[in-house]
Amino acid sequence: MTVSLYQTGVSGLMAAQQQLATTGHNIANVNTEGYTRQRAEQNSTLGINNGSNYLGTGTYIQDITRLYDQFSHKEQLLTQSNLGNADLLQARLTQLDQVMSTSGNAVVGSLNNFYQALNGVADNPNDSGLRSIVLNQAGILSNDFNELTDNFDRMSKAVNGEIEQVANRISEISLEIAKINETILHSQNLTQGGQPNDLLDKRDQLIGQLSEFTRVTTVTDGNGVLTVMIGQGTTLVAGITPMTLRVSAGDPDGQKTELRLVSGSSSVAISGEKLGGSLAASFEFRDEHLSQIRTEIDRLAMAISATLNDSQASGLDLNGVQGANIFTDINTTKLQQGRVLIPSDNAPGTLQAQINITDVSLVPTDEFEVRFNGTNLMMHNLTNPSAAVITLGIPGAGPFDTTLGFEFIENGGNLAIGDTLTIIPTRNSAALMQTTLTNGNAIAASSAVAVTASTNNISDGQVKITNVTNPVAARAYDVTVDVYESAPGTFSYRVYDTATPPPAPPIAAGTYAAGASVLVDIPAGTPDFKIEISGDLVGSGANARETFIIGDAFGVGNSNNAVTMAKTQEIGVTNGGRETFSKSLAVSTSVVGAKASNADLSADTAQALFTQAYNRNQAASGVNLDEEAANLMRFQQAYQAASQIISTANTLFDTILAAVR
Repeated sequence: MTVSLYQTGVSGLMAAQQQLATTGHNIANVNTEGYTRQRAEQNSTLGINNGSNYLGTGTYIQDITRLYDQFSHKEQLLTQSNLGNADLLQARLTQLDQVMSTSGNAVVGSLNNFYQALNGVADNPNDSGLRSIVLNQAGILSNDFNELTDNFDRMSKAVNGEIEQVANRISEISLEIAKINETILHSQNLTQGGQPNDLLDKRDQLIGQLSEFTRVTTVTDGNGVLTVMIGQGTTLVAGITPMTLRVSAGDPDGQKTELRLVSGSSSVAISGEKLGGSLAASFEFRDEHLSQIRTEIDRLAMAISATLNDSQASGLDLNGVQGANIFTDINTTKLQQGRVLIPSDNAPGTLQAQINITDVSLVPTDEFEVRFNGTNLMMHNLTNPSAAVITLGIPGAGPFDTTLGFEFIENGGNLAIGDTLTIIPTRNSAALMQTTLTNGNAIAASSAVAVTASTNNISDGQVKITNVTNPVAARAYDVTVDVYESAPGTFSYRVYDTATPPPAPPIAAGTYAAGASVLVDIPAGTPDFKIEISGDLVGSGANARETFIIGDAFGVGNSNNAVTMAKTQEIGVTNGGRETFSKSLAVSTSVVGAKASNADLSADTAQALFTQAYNRNQAASGVNLDEEAANLMRFQQAYQAASQIISTANTLFDTILAAVR
């Protein structure tokens, strides 16, 4: 009896000691990140049969368990992944908003200053000083576009660097988890209970770090070994076998780095946008938000360059020479070829191509892909996959009009089935924009020809010069336009050399309906300029037509073309002719600002959800010092009580020994 009592006391003493040790371990790790509270699971030992009774023999610690709630932990991982995504996207969009607020506003200011200087030339076209100011402001404008795209490049490089750092860290975590899996596998005795709690905490902590970068899913086998999957089910750690992430140059765009999952000597490409966490946010920012604003700025730079160059080409400079380009030609060979990207996995000898811009008002900000279906070249919209596929035509029959303001031009080679070409119509327009005009006297302020209505005209119809393609040749024309109502609702017109009027053959003749207008090429075929006849030019019959004289208008005091150039500030050019230059930039800036504001709200929401999930998990798994202090007192008292049992058993044993001496 005494021996049994002694064993019972010892078992209680040992159990209380382990309870105290576990409690102390909890208290010591109250500030340890990732630590899960542990508890000593105490059970009674089997009783001894004594006649018709079972006598208790004490207690023992069955296991030291973690107070781990897998559901709250998984919720925390999910919200942590969402928080990492929202925080990074918010930081990047805020940075982009700041760039657009500074560099973007600089473009607006320099654009306004350019047009202000151009208005000065329109008021005083023979002032060389004002002309020099125009070129100076043009240089500032092109430099501001260059600086804005440089900022985009720096942001893109920073994102690529961040992607590489995160990929390296994920690879390190993968290796550490695999090592912990191996340690857990080899440290467990399958015939006994118990878990390596601190190793499990370390592994969960690594999983938590991983969830900041990507969405994480885990599966634990019967041996406690964890399989880790990222994104939409891509295996990163298969038991004790780690995979790694590697960054490779983008294809076909080398500046858009890509991710590959590496295992041994083999690798496979994975989509960064589908990984979740901060990694997916980096890809989303770079490939969606930054790419979109870059394309819009490129389109704006293209529109400004093309519009002002075309206006300049319609007039004459102070020397009577056709105006040269103010800015870089939007269809230089370098720009045209840079708009087509060729994937490296295309077959050897693949088709080479370039893009020629024909109408900047129609050019979209979308990306496209040209594929060969065995018969025709088909152009697919990558930005908007639901858009209708455009059939370009049979290879070799180009150039092909895409109806989107640009032409697809083949430069040789073949496109085999499965080969593709990526098209970015606006690419590099802002980065390569330069002010190419160097002499202020070369600003084409003067118009080449002008229209003078006869004082005998009585109707409100008019003849306008709509386009001058060869202003030097246009000066040589001295033509007359006459119109009369040849039948009710029908007007007949003639365009003829003033020196040789009809019955000599006219340069052009025809009819148009009342309320309509007609465009006339002068001369037909390859015109030097075009005119538009409009309005109800009724006249008084065939012998009293409404007449207009078109002749040379060049002069150093003529500023009509400068006025036309200055008016381009107020006309719609981009986005189908619906937006002026300033409005286009304002819309782009406001969209970025709205995205940044929404990202702030999303980050705040994600933070609140993560905090709630974290608190729920900590309520079950975290260390509560008040509770541990109470446990410490309780187990200390149990230890003291067990000591008293041992002391009592010792006294009884001594009594028995004394009785038999």
